[in-house]
Amino acid sequence: MNSLEIGLYIVSTPIGNLADLSTRAKLILESVDIVICENPNHSLKLLNNLGIKKKLLSLHDYNEISLIKRIEKYQRNSSIALISDAGSPLISDPGYNLVRDYIDKSLMITTIPGASSIIPSLQLSGLPIHNFIFYGFVPKNIGGTKDLIKRISEASITGVMFISGSRLLSFLELLSKNDAYNVSVCKEITKKNEAVYRGTPKKIIEIISKDTKKLKGEFVIIAAKVKSRDNIRISNNINKQMKKLLKKFSLTEVVGIVHKLTNISKKEIYSAALLIKDD
Repeated sequence: MNSLEIGLYIVSTPIGNLADLSTRAKLILESVDIVICENPNHSLKLLNNLGIKKKLLSLHDYNEISLIKRIEKYQRNSSIALISDAGSPLISDPGYNLVRDYIDKSLMITTIPGASSIIPSLQLSGLPIHNFIFYGFVPKNIGGTKDLIKRISEASITGVMFISGSRLLSFLELLSKNDAYNVSVCKEITKKNEAVYRGTPKKIIEIISKDTKKLKGEFVIIAAKVKSRDNIRISNNINKQMKKLLKKFSLTEVVGIVHKLTNISKKEIYSAALLIKDD
């Protein structure tokens, strides 16, 4: 790719494993005139690894408007890539105003999709993900955090959040005081030290508290509200059979078996089976 159409290219970069960078993303980064990034020092590591040298401009929430003014002279004659420190740009990261500026000026804009910590974390969670809400970063203040937990409870579908390790345990503690939840906590997805913790908030607190080194970095939390037994219309006999099956088969396999035999919805069977596993 020797030349590119003039415009903005939103390029997804690896969330950990550099081998996850797509061939197209590499070609775009090699061919653009300018790369807009969050942290130039961080992005330099990626570009140096690829043998790519480019002019780097730093983008943050506090300088986005001034950056847009700074690149106005390049917009109509240059190809520009937007990347984040890791993953897909704009997801809880700056760039919205930049994208709007290109759209408002009727300039070419496209995306080179790739890695995002949200989707692989959902895939590894073991929780229902046919329907979910992404809430972004957990608020730093207690009032905002409690409001978020209230929204998760009222939504009654799987919630996805980002949170720093320093605040993870306190958030899980607050979560455990409300409705019953099954939770998955993911960190360093695709990296050598990839880890996924699954269970109730209290169970995960117990696991992580034994080794505070596990709290380093940022985490993705998946939370699914557990239905009460009163709302699950499955007979005691079926529950007993599921308990036996769960000793021999995986949760997914048991859901499939019971669904075929009873025609009860997989969602309802899954909720009942989770309660059995937690007993």
